[in-house]
Amino acid sequence: MESEGPECREVPMVRKESLAQLLDAGRRKIQVTDEELAEAKRRRQLLAVSMRRAFPGSTTYFNGSVAHGDANTPLTDVDLGAVLTKKDAEPYGPGKKSALPLMEIARDAIHKDLDGEFPNLTIEVAGRRRAVLVRFGDPVTAEQSDFTADVMTALPHPSGRGLYIPNTKIAAQWDRADPITHTQMVLQAIEDTEIVFARTVRLLKHWNGTHSKPMCSWNIKALCLDCLDEPMPLINALQTFFAYAADEIDKGPTPDPAKVAGPIPLNMPRSEVHKRLCTARKYINLAIEHEKAGRPLSAQYALHQVLPELVPDVNATEEEAHRLVTTVRSGGTSLTGLGLATKLPASTPTRAWGG
Repeated sequence: MESEGPECREVPMVRKESLAQLLDAGRRKIQVTDEELAEAKRRRQLLAVSMRRAFPGSTTYFNGSVAHGDANTPLTDVDLGAVLTKKDAEPYGPGKKSALPLMEIARDAIHKDLDGEFPNLTIEVAGRRRAVLVRFGDPVTAEQSDFTADVMTALPHPSGRGLYIPNTKIAAQWDRADPITHTQMVLQAIEDTEIVFARTVRLLKHWNGTHSKPMCSWNIKALCLDCLDEPMPLINALQTFFAYAADEIDKGPTPDPAKVAGPIPLNMPRSEVHKRLCTARKYINLAIEHEKAGRPLSAQYALHQVLPELVPDVNATEEEAHRLVTTVRSGGTSLTGLGLATKLPASTPTRAWGG
């Protein structure tokens, strides 16, 4: 069933804000709070200490949105891992022992260290492919059901580049990855873009989550690493991403930014992802076009199609009608603008169409 046109909807009247103002307000709505972040990092540190106790001489690393500086609220999880010493890693790896015994050691150590503070703590090992899943039974964000952590036991790779990480779905299988380098690359991108990278990723993760079947979020971030490398307004960062991502996904799978693992999975058909990216690209381009032409409501309406929960809806019918009339008077081609209003209000004189 088709949705009603904008002229049929009741939408609130809003101030004529610029795209920069709308995006800044939107990203503030979803940015993780200081309180959430502090508690998540505290729990992450507790787990790191527990892992180093369980595996003496190991080093721990942090990855995921909290480590990358692009977490949104509500905050629901953290990610970390422990890299065993070469000596302790010797019995494990491809063709040797699986990660299951290591995961069980991690589980027991975490229970011993954290059960006293978190009486509802549960830890899952069975059926977990890569990491122990820790359920705290206590959220860090009000009104959330829980807060979790993925805790990985990793082995140093013989080449010195990257790690072997568990893959318990296949007997004695370990996959190569480099989460440490990934985090370094993201943090460098945030510095190079003067935090625009993190803010753009937050908006893109929210956009991704508005779909019933989101694409892999790490794929989004990996594409950002290839195209966002300098400061720019958020609207231009979105434009750059959608243009680049649509072209790259059309070509094929996204490669690992650290160049040690295989292509990044999409979790859905590539053709669907490409179509989704192209639609967003068209609306972002349209929003920029309208703003440059002095049509703020039309620009906001176009941006709302990409970020409907962050950018308020508006009725741009009058503004669009004026645009269409002006276009026809000047002898140009009247474009509908991807779903923007195309019907003239009843009060518009018929002669305006230049019969």
